[in-house]
Amino acid sequence: MKLPKHYYSWPTFIGGTVAALSLFLILILLLISTVFGIGDNYAGLFTFIILPVIMVSGLILMFLGNFLRIRKKKREQDPDNVKFPIVNFNDPKQRSIFFITLSGLAVFTVISAMGSYQAFHYTESDEFCGLLCHNVMEPEYTAHEGSAHERVGCVECHVGAGAGWYIKSKMSGLYQVYSVIAKAYPQPIPTPLENLRPARETCEKCHWPEKFYDRKYISHKHYIADEQNSEWDITMVMKTGPSFRGMGLENGIHWHINKDVKIEYASTSFKRDTIVYVKYTNLKTGKVKVYQDEKNPVDEAQVANLEFRTMDCLDCHNRPSHNYKSPQHFFDDAFTAGEIPNDLPDIKIAAMDILKNEFPDKDSAFRAIEQGIMGYYEMMYPELLETPTDKAKIDQAIAAIKDSFSKNVFPFMKVRSNHYPNYLGHIENNGCYRCHNDSFKNEEKEVISRDCNLCHDIKSQGTPDSLRYANDKEFLEFEHPVDIKGKWKTKLCAECHAELY
Repeated sequence: MKLPKHYYSWPTFIGGTVAALSLFLILILLLISTVFGIGDNYAGLFTFIILPVIMVSGLILMFLGNFLRIRKKKREQDPDNVKFPIVNFNDPKQRSIFFITLSGLAVFTVISAMGSYQAFHYTESDEFCGLLCHNVMEPEYTAHEGSAHERVGCVECHVGAGAGWYIKSKMSGLYQVYSVIAKAYPQPIPTPLENLRPARETCEKCHWPEKFYDRKYISHKHYIADEQNSEWDITMVMKTGPSFRGMGLENGIHWHINKDVKIEYASTSFKRDTIVYVKYTNLKTGKVKVYQDEKNPVDEAQVANLEFRTMDCLDCHNRPSHNYKSPQHFFDDAFTAGEIPNDLPDIKIAAMDILKNEFPDKDSAFRAIEQGIMGYYEMMYPELLETPTDKAKIDQAIAAIKDSFSKNVFPFMKVRSNHYPNYLGHIENNGCYRCHNDSFKNEEKEVISRDCNLCHDIKSQGTPDSLRYANDKEFLEFEHPVDIKGKWKTKLCAECHAELY
């Protein structure tokens, strides 16, 4: 069977060839992926996005060639004799062309529907978000894979349900693609605070605020940078809820999101780390209290220009899936896990002296870790390098420190803990102390207190061989592992600890 003459044109031929080859490649890649299980993130990009776009472009070119050929033929004819094409299904040639075209459109429609469905799921996958632009998104993807939300997809928080936010995210994604191609992305990438959906539309789809009742018992092991890497343990009861669950959200840390209470605040910084104005509203009684920072006062004109935000989960849990631990933190975790031998003298001193620095890339950081630690032991403990067992321990420590570094510090994107502060606490940044600092007062001279026991009770603390315990409802006063003459009572933790990172 021969096709009509107007099909025989270069645009039609080229378009048809491109479309056919693209379809063939799509089918081959699908076969390889489904039958043999071979493929990576880039194969998915070609299978579900790039090749379908090329195939559709080929079809458009093919039909454009047909249209131009028919139009040219009509112009060459006498306009008075131009007639509409005669459709006659009794003609075997027309009947064959019709059924071939109809069958082709049916197959194309089915394949397009399947491809669109797969493309949608592919662009919603964590691999697409985190691995396609590997260098750029490596910090976010790596941190997410090691977080408590590892099984929660990126889009569950960054997009959520609804067509409106899906379209908004894809429009934003177009600019992100441009930024990567043009290398116009910032380093580090700012946290998209203004573009994130409210926590009530994302976090609270799984976490039920009215059921955040039970308190939490936590235990931490810390290690002092001394010759023995002295261990200091502390256990606390976090007052996430009230003393008894039947009291609901009457008090406790999660009182801040009580449905009967509305907490609003204004910050003078993009990162929301400098809060200057807090407004409390009791939604049952209508009572309003306004607190202002006496150390950082603002007048009415300034207040009018500030952007107010209603407090939700993300104001404290601001790094729920992308938390970058400080060197102090990830060293202590590796030490506790036994990845770093606990009988290596001065290992924390040697590690912290290196990890406090910033590096241009990961390779130079690894070299600095290896050379720095080996150099330290060559100078301070040369006898350890002469014993195979001790040398193996040093090598093990170096490997563990490199591994922890690679999961928390990303030199290429200039990512480390101080660039992305975690406000869930108050050690390495002001966190809770942004408001709870004894400086916020209202007209009745009521203060937003910085009393430690508002949020937690210390139940035990000290070295393993001399732990002090609190009985029943009692609690211990915090004791700093190193004697700093009680300065922790008057200074904020971050004033000293932030300098370490």
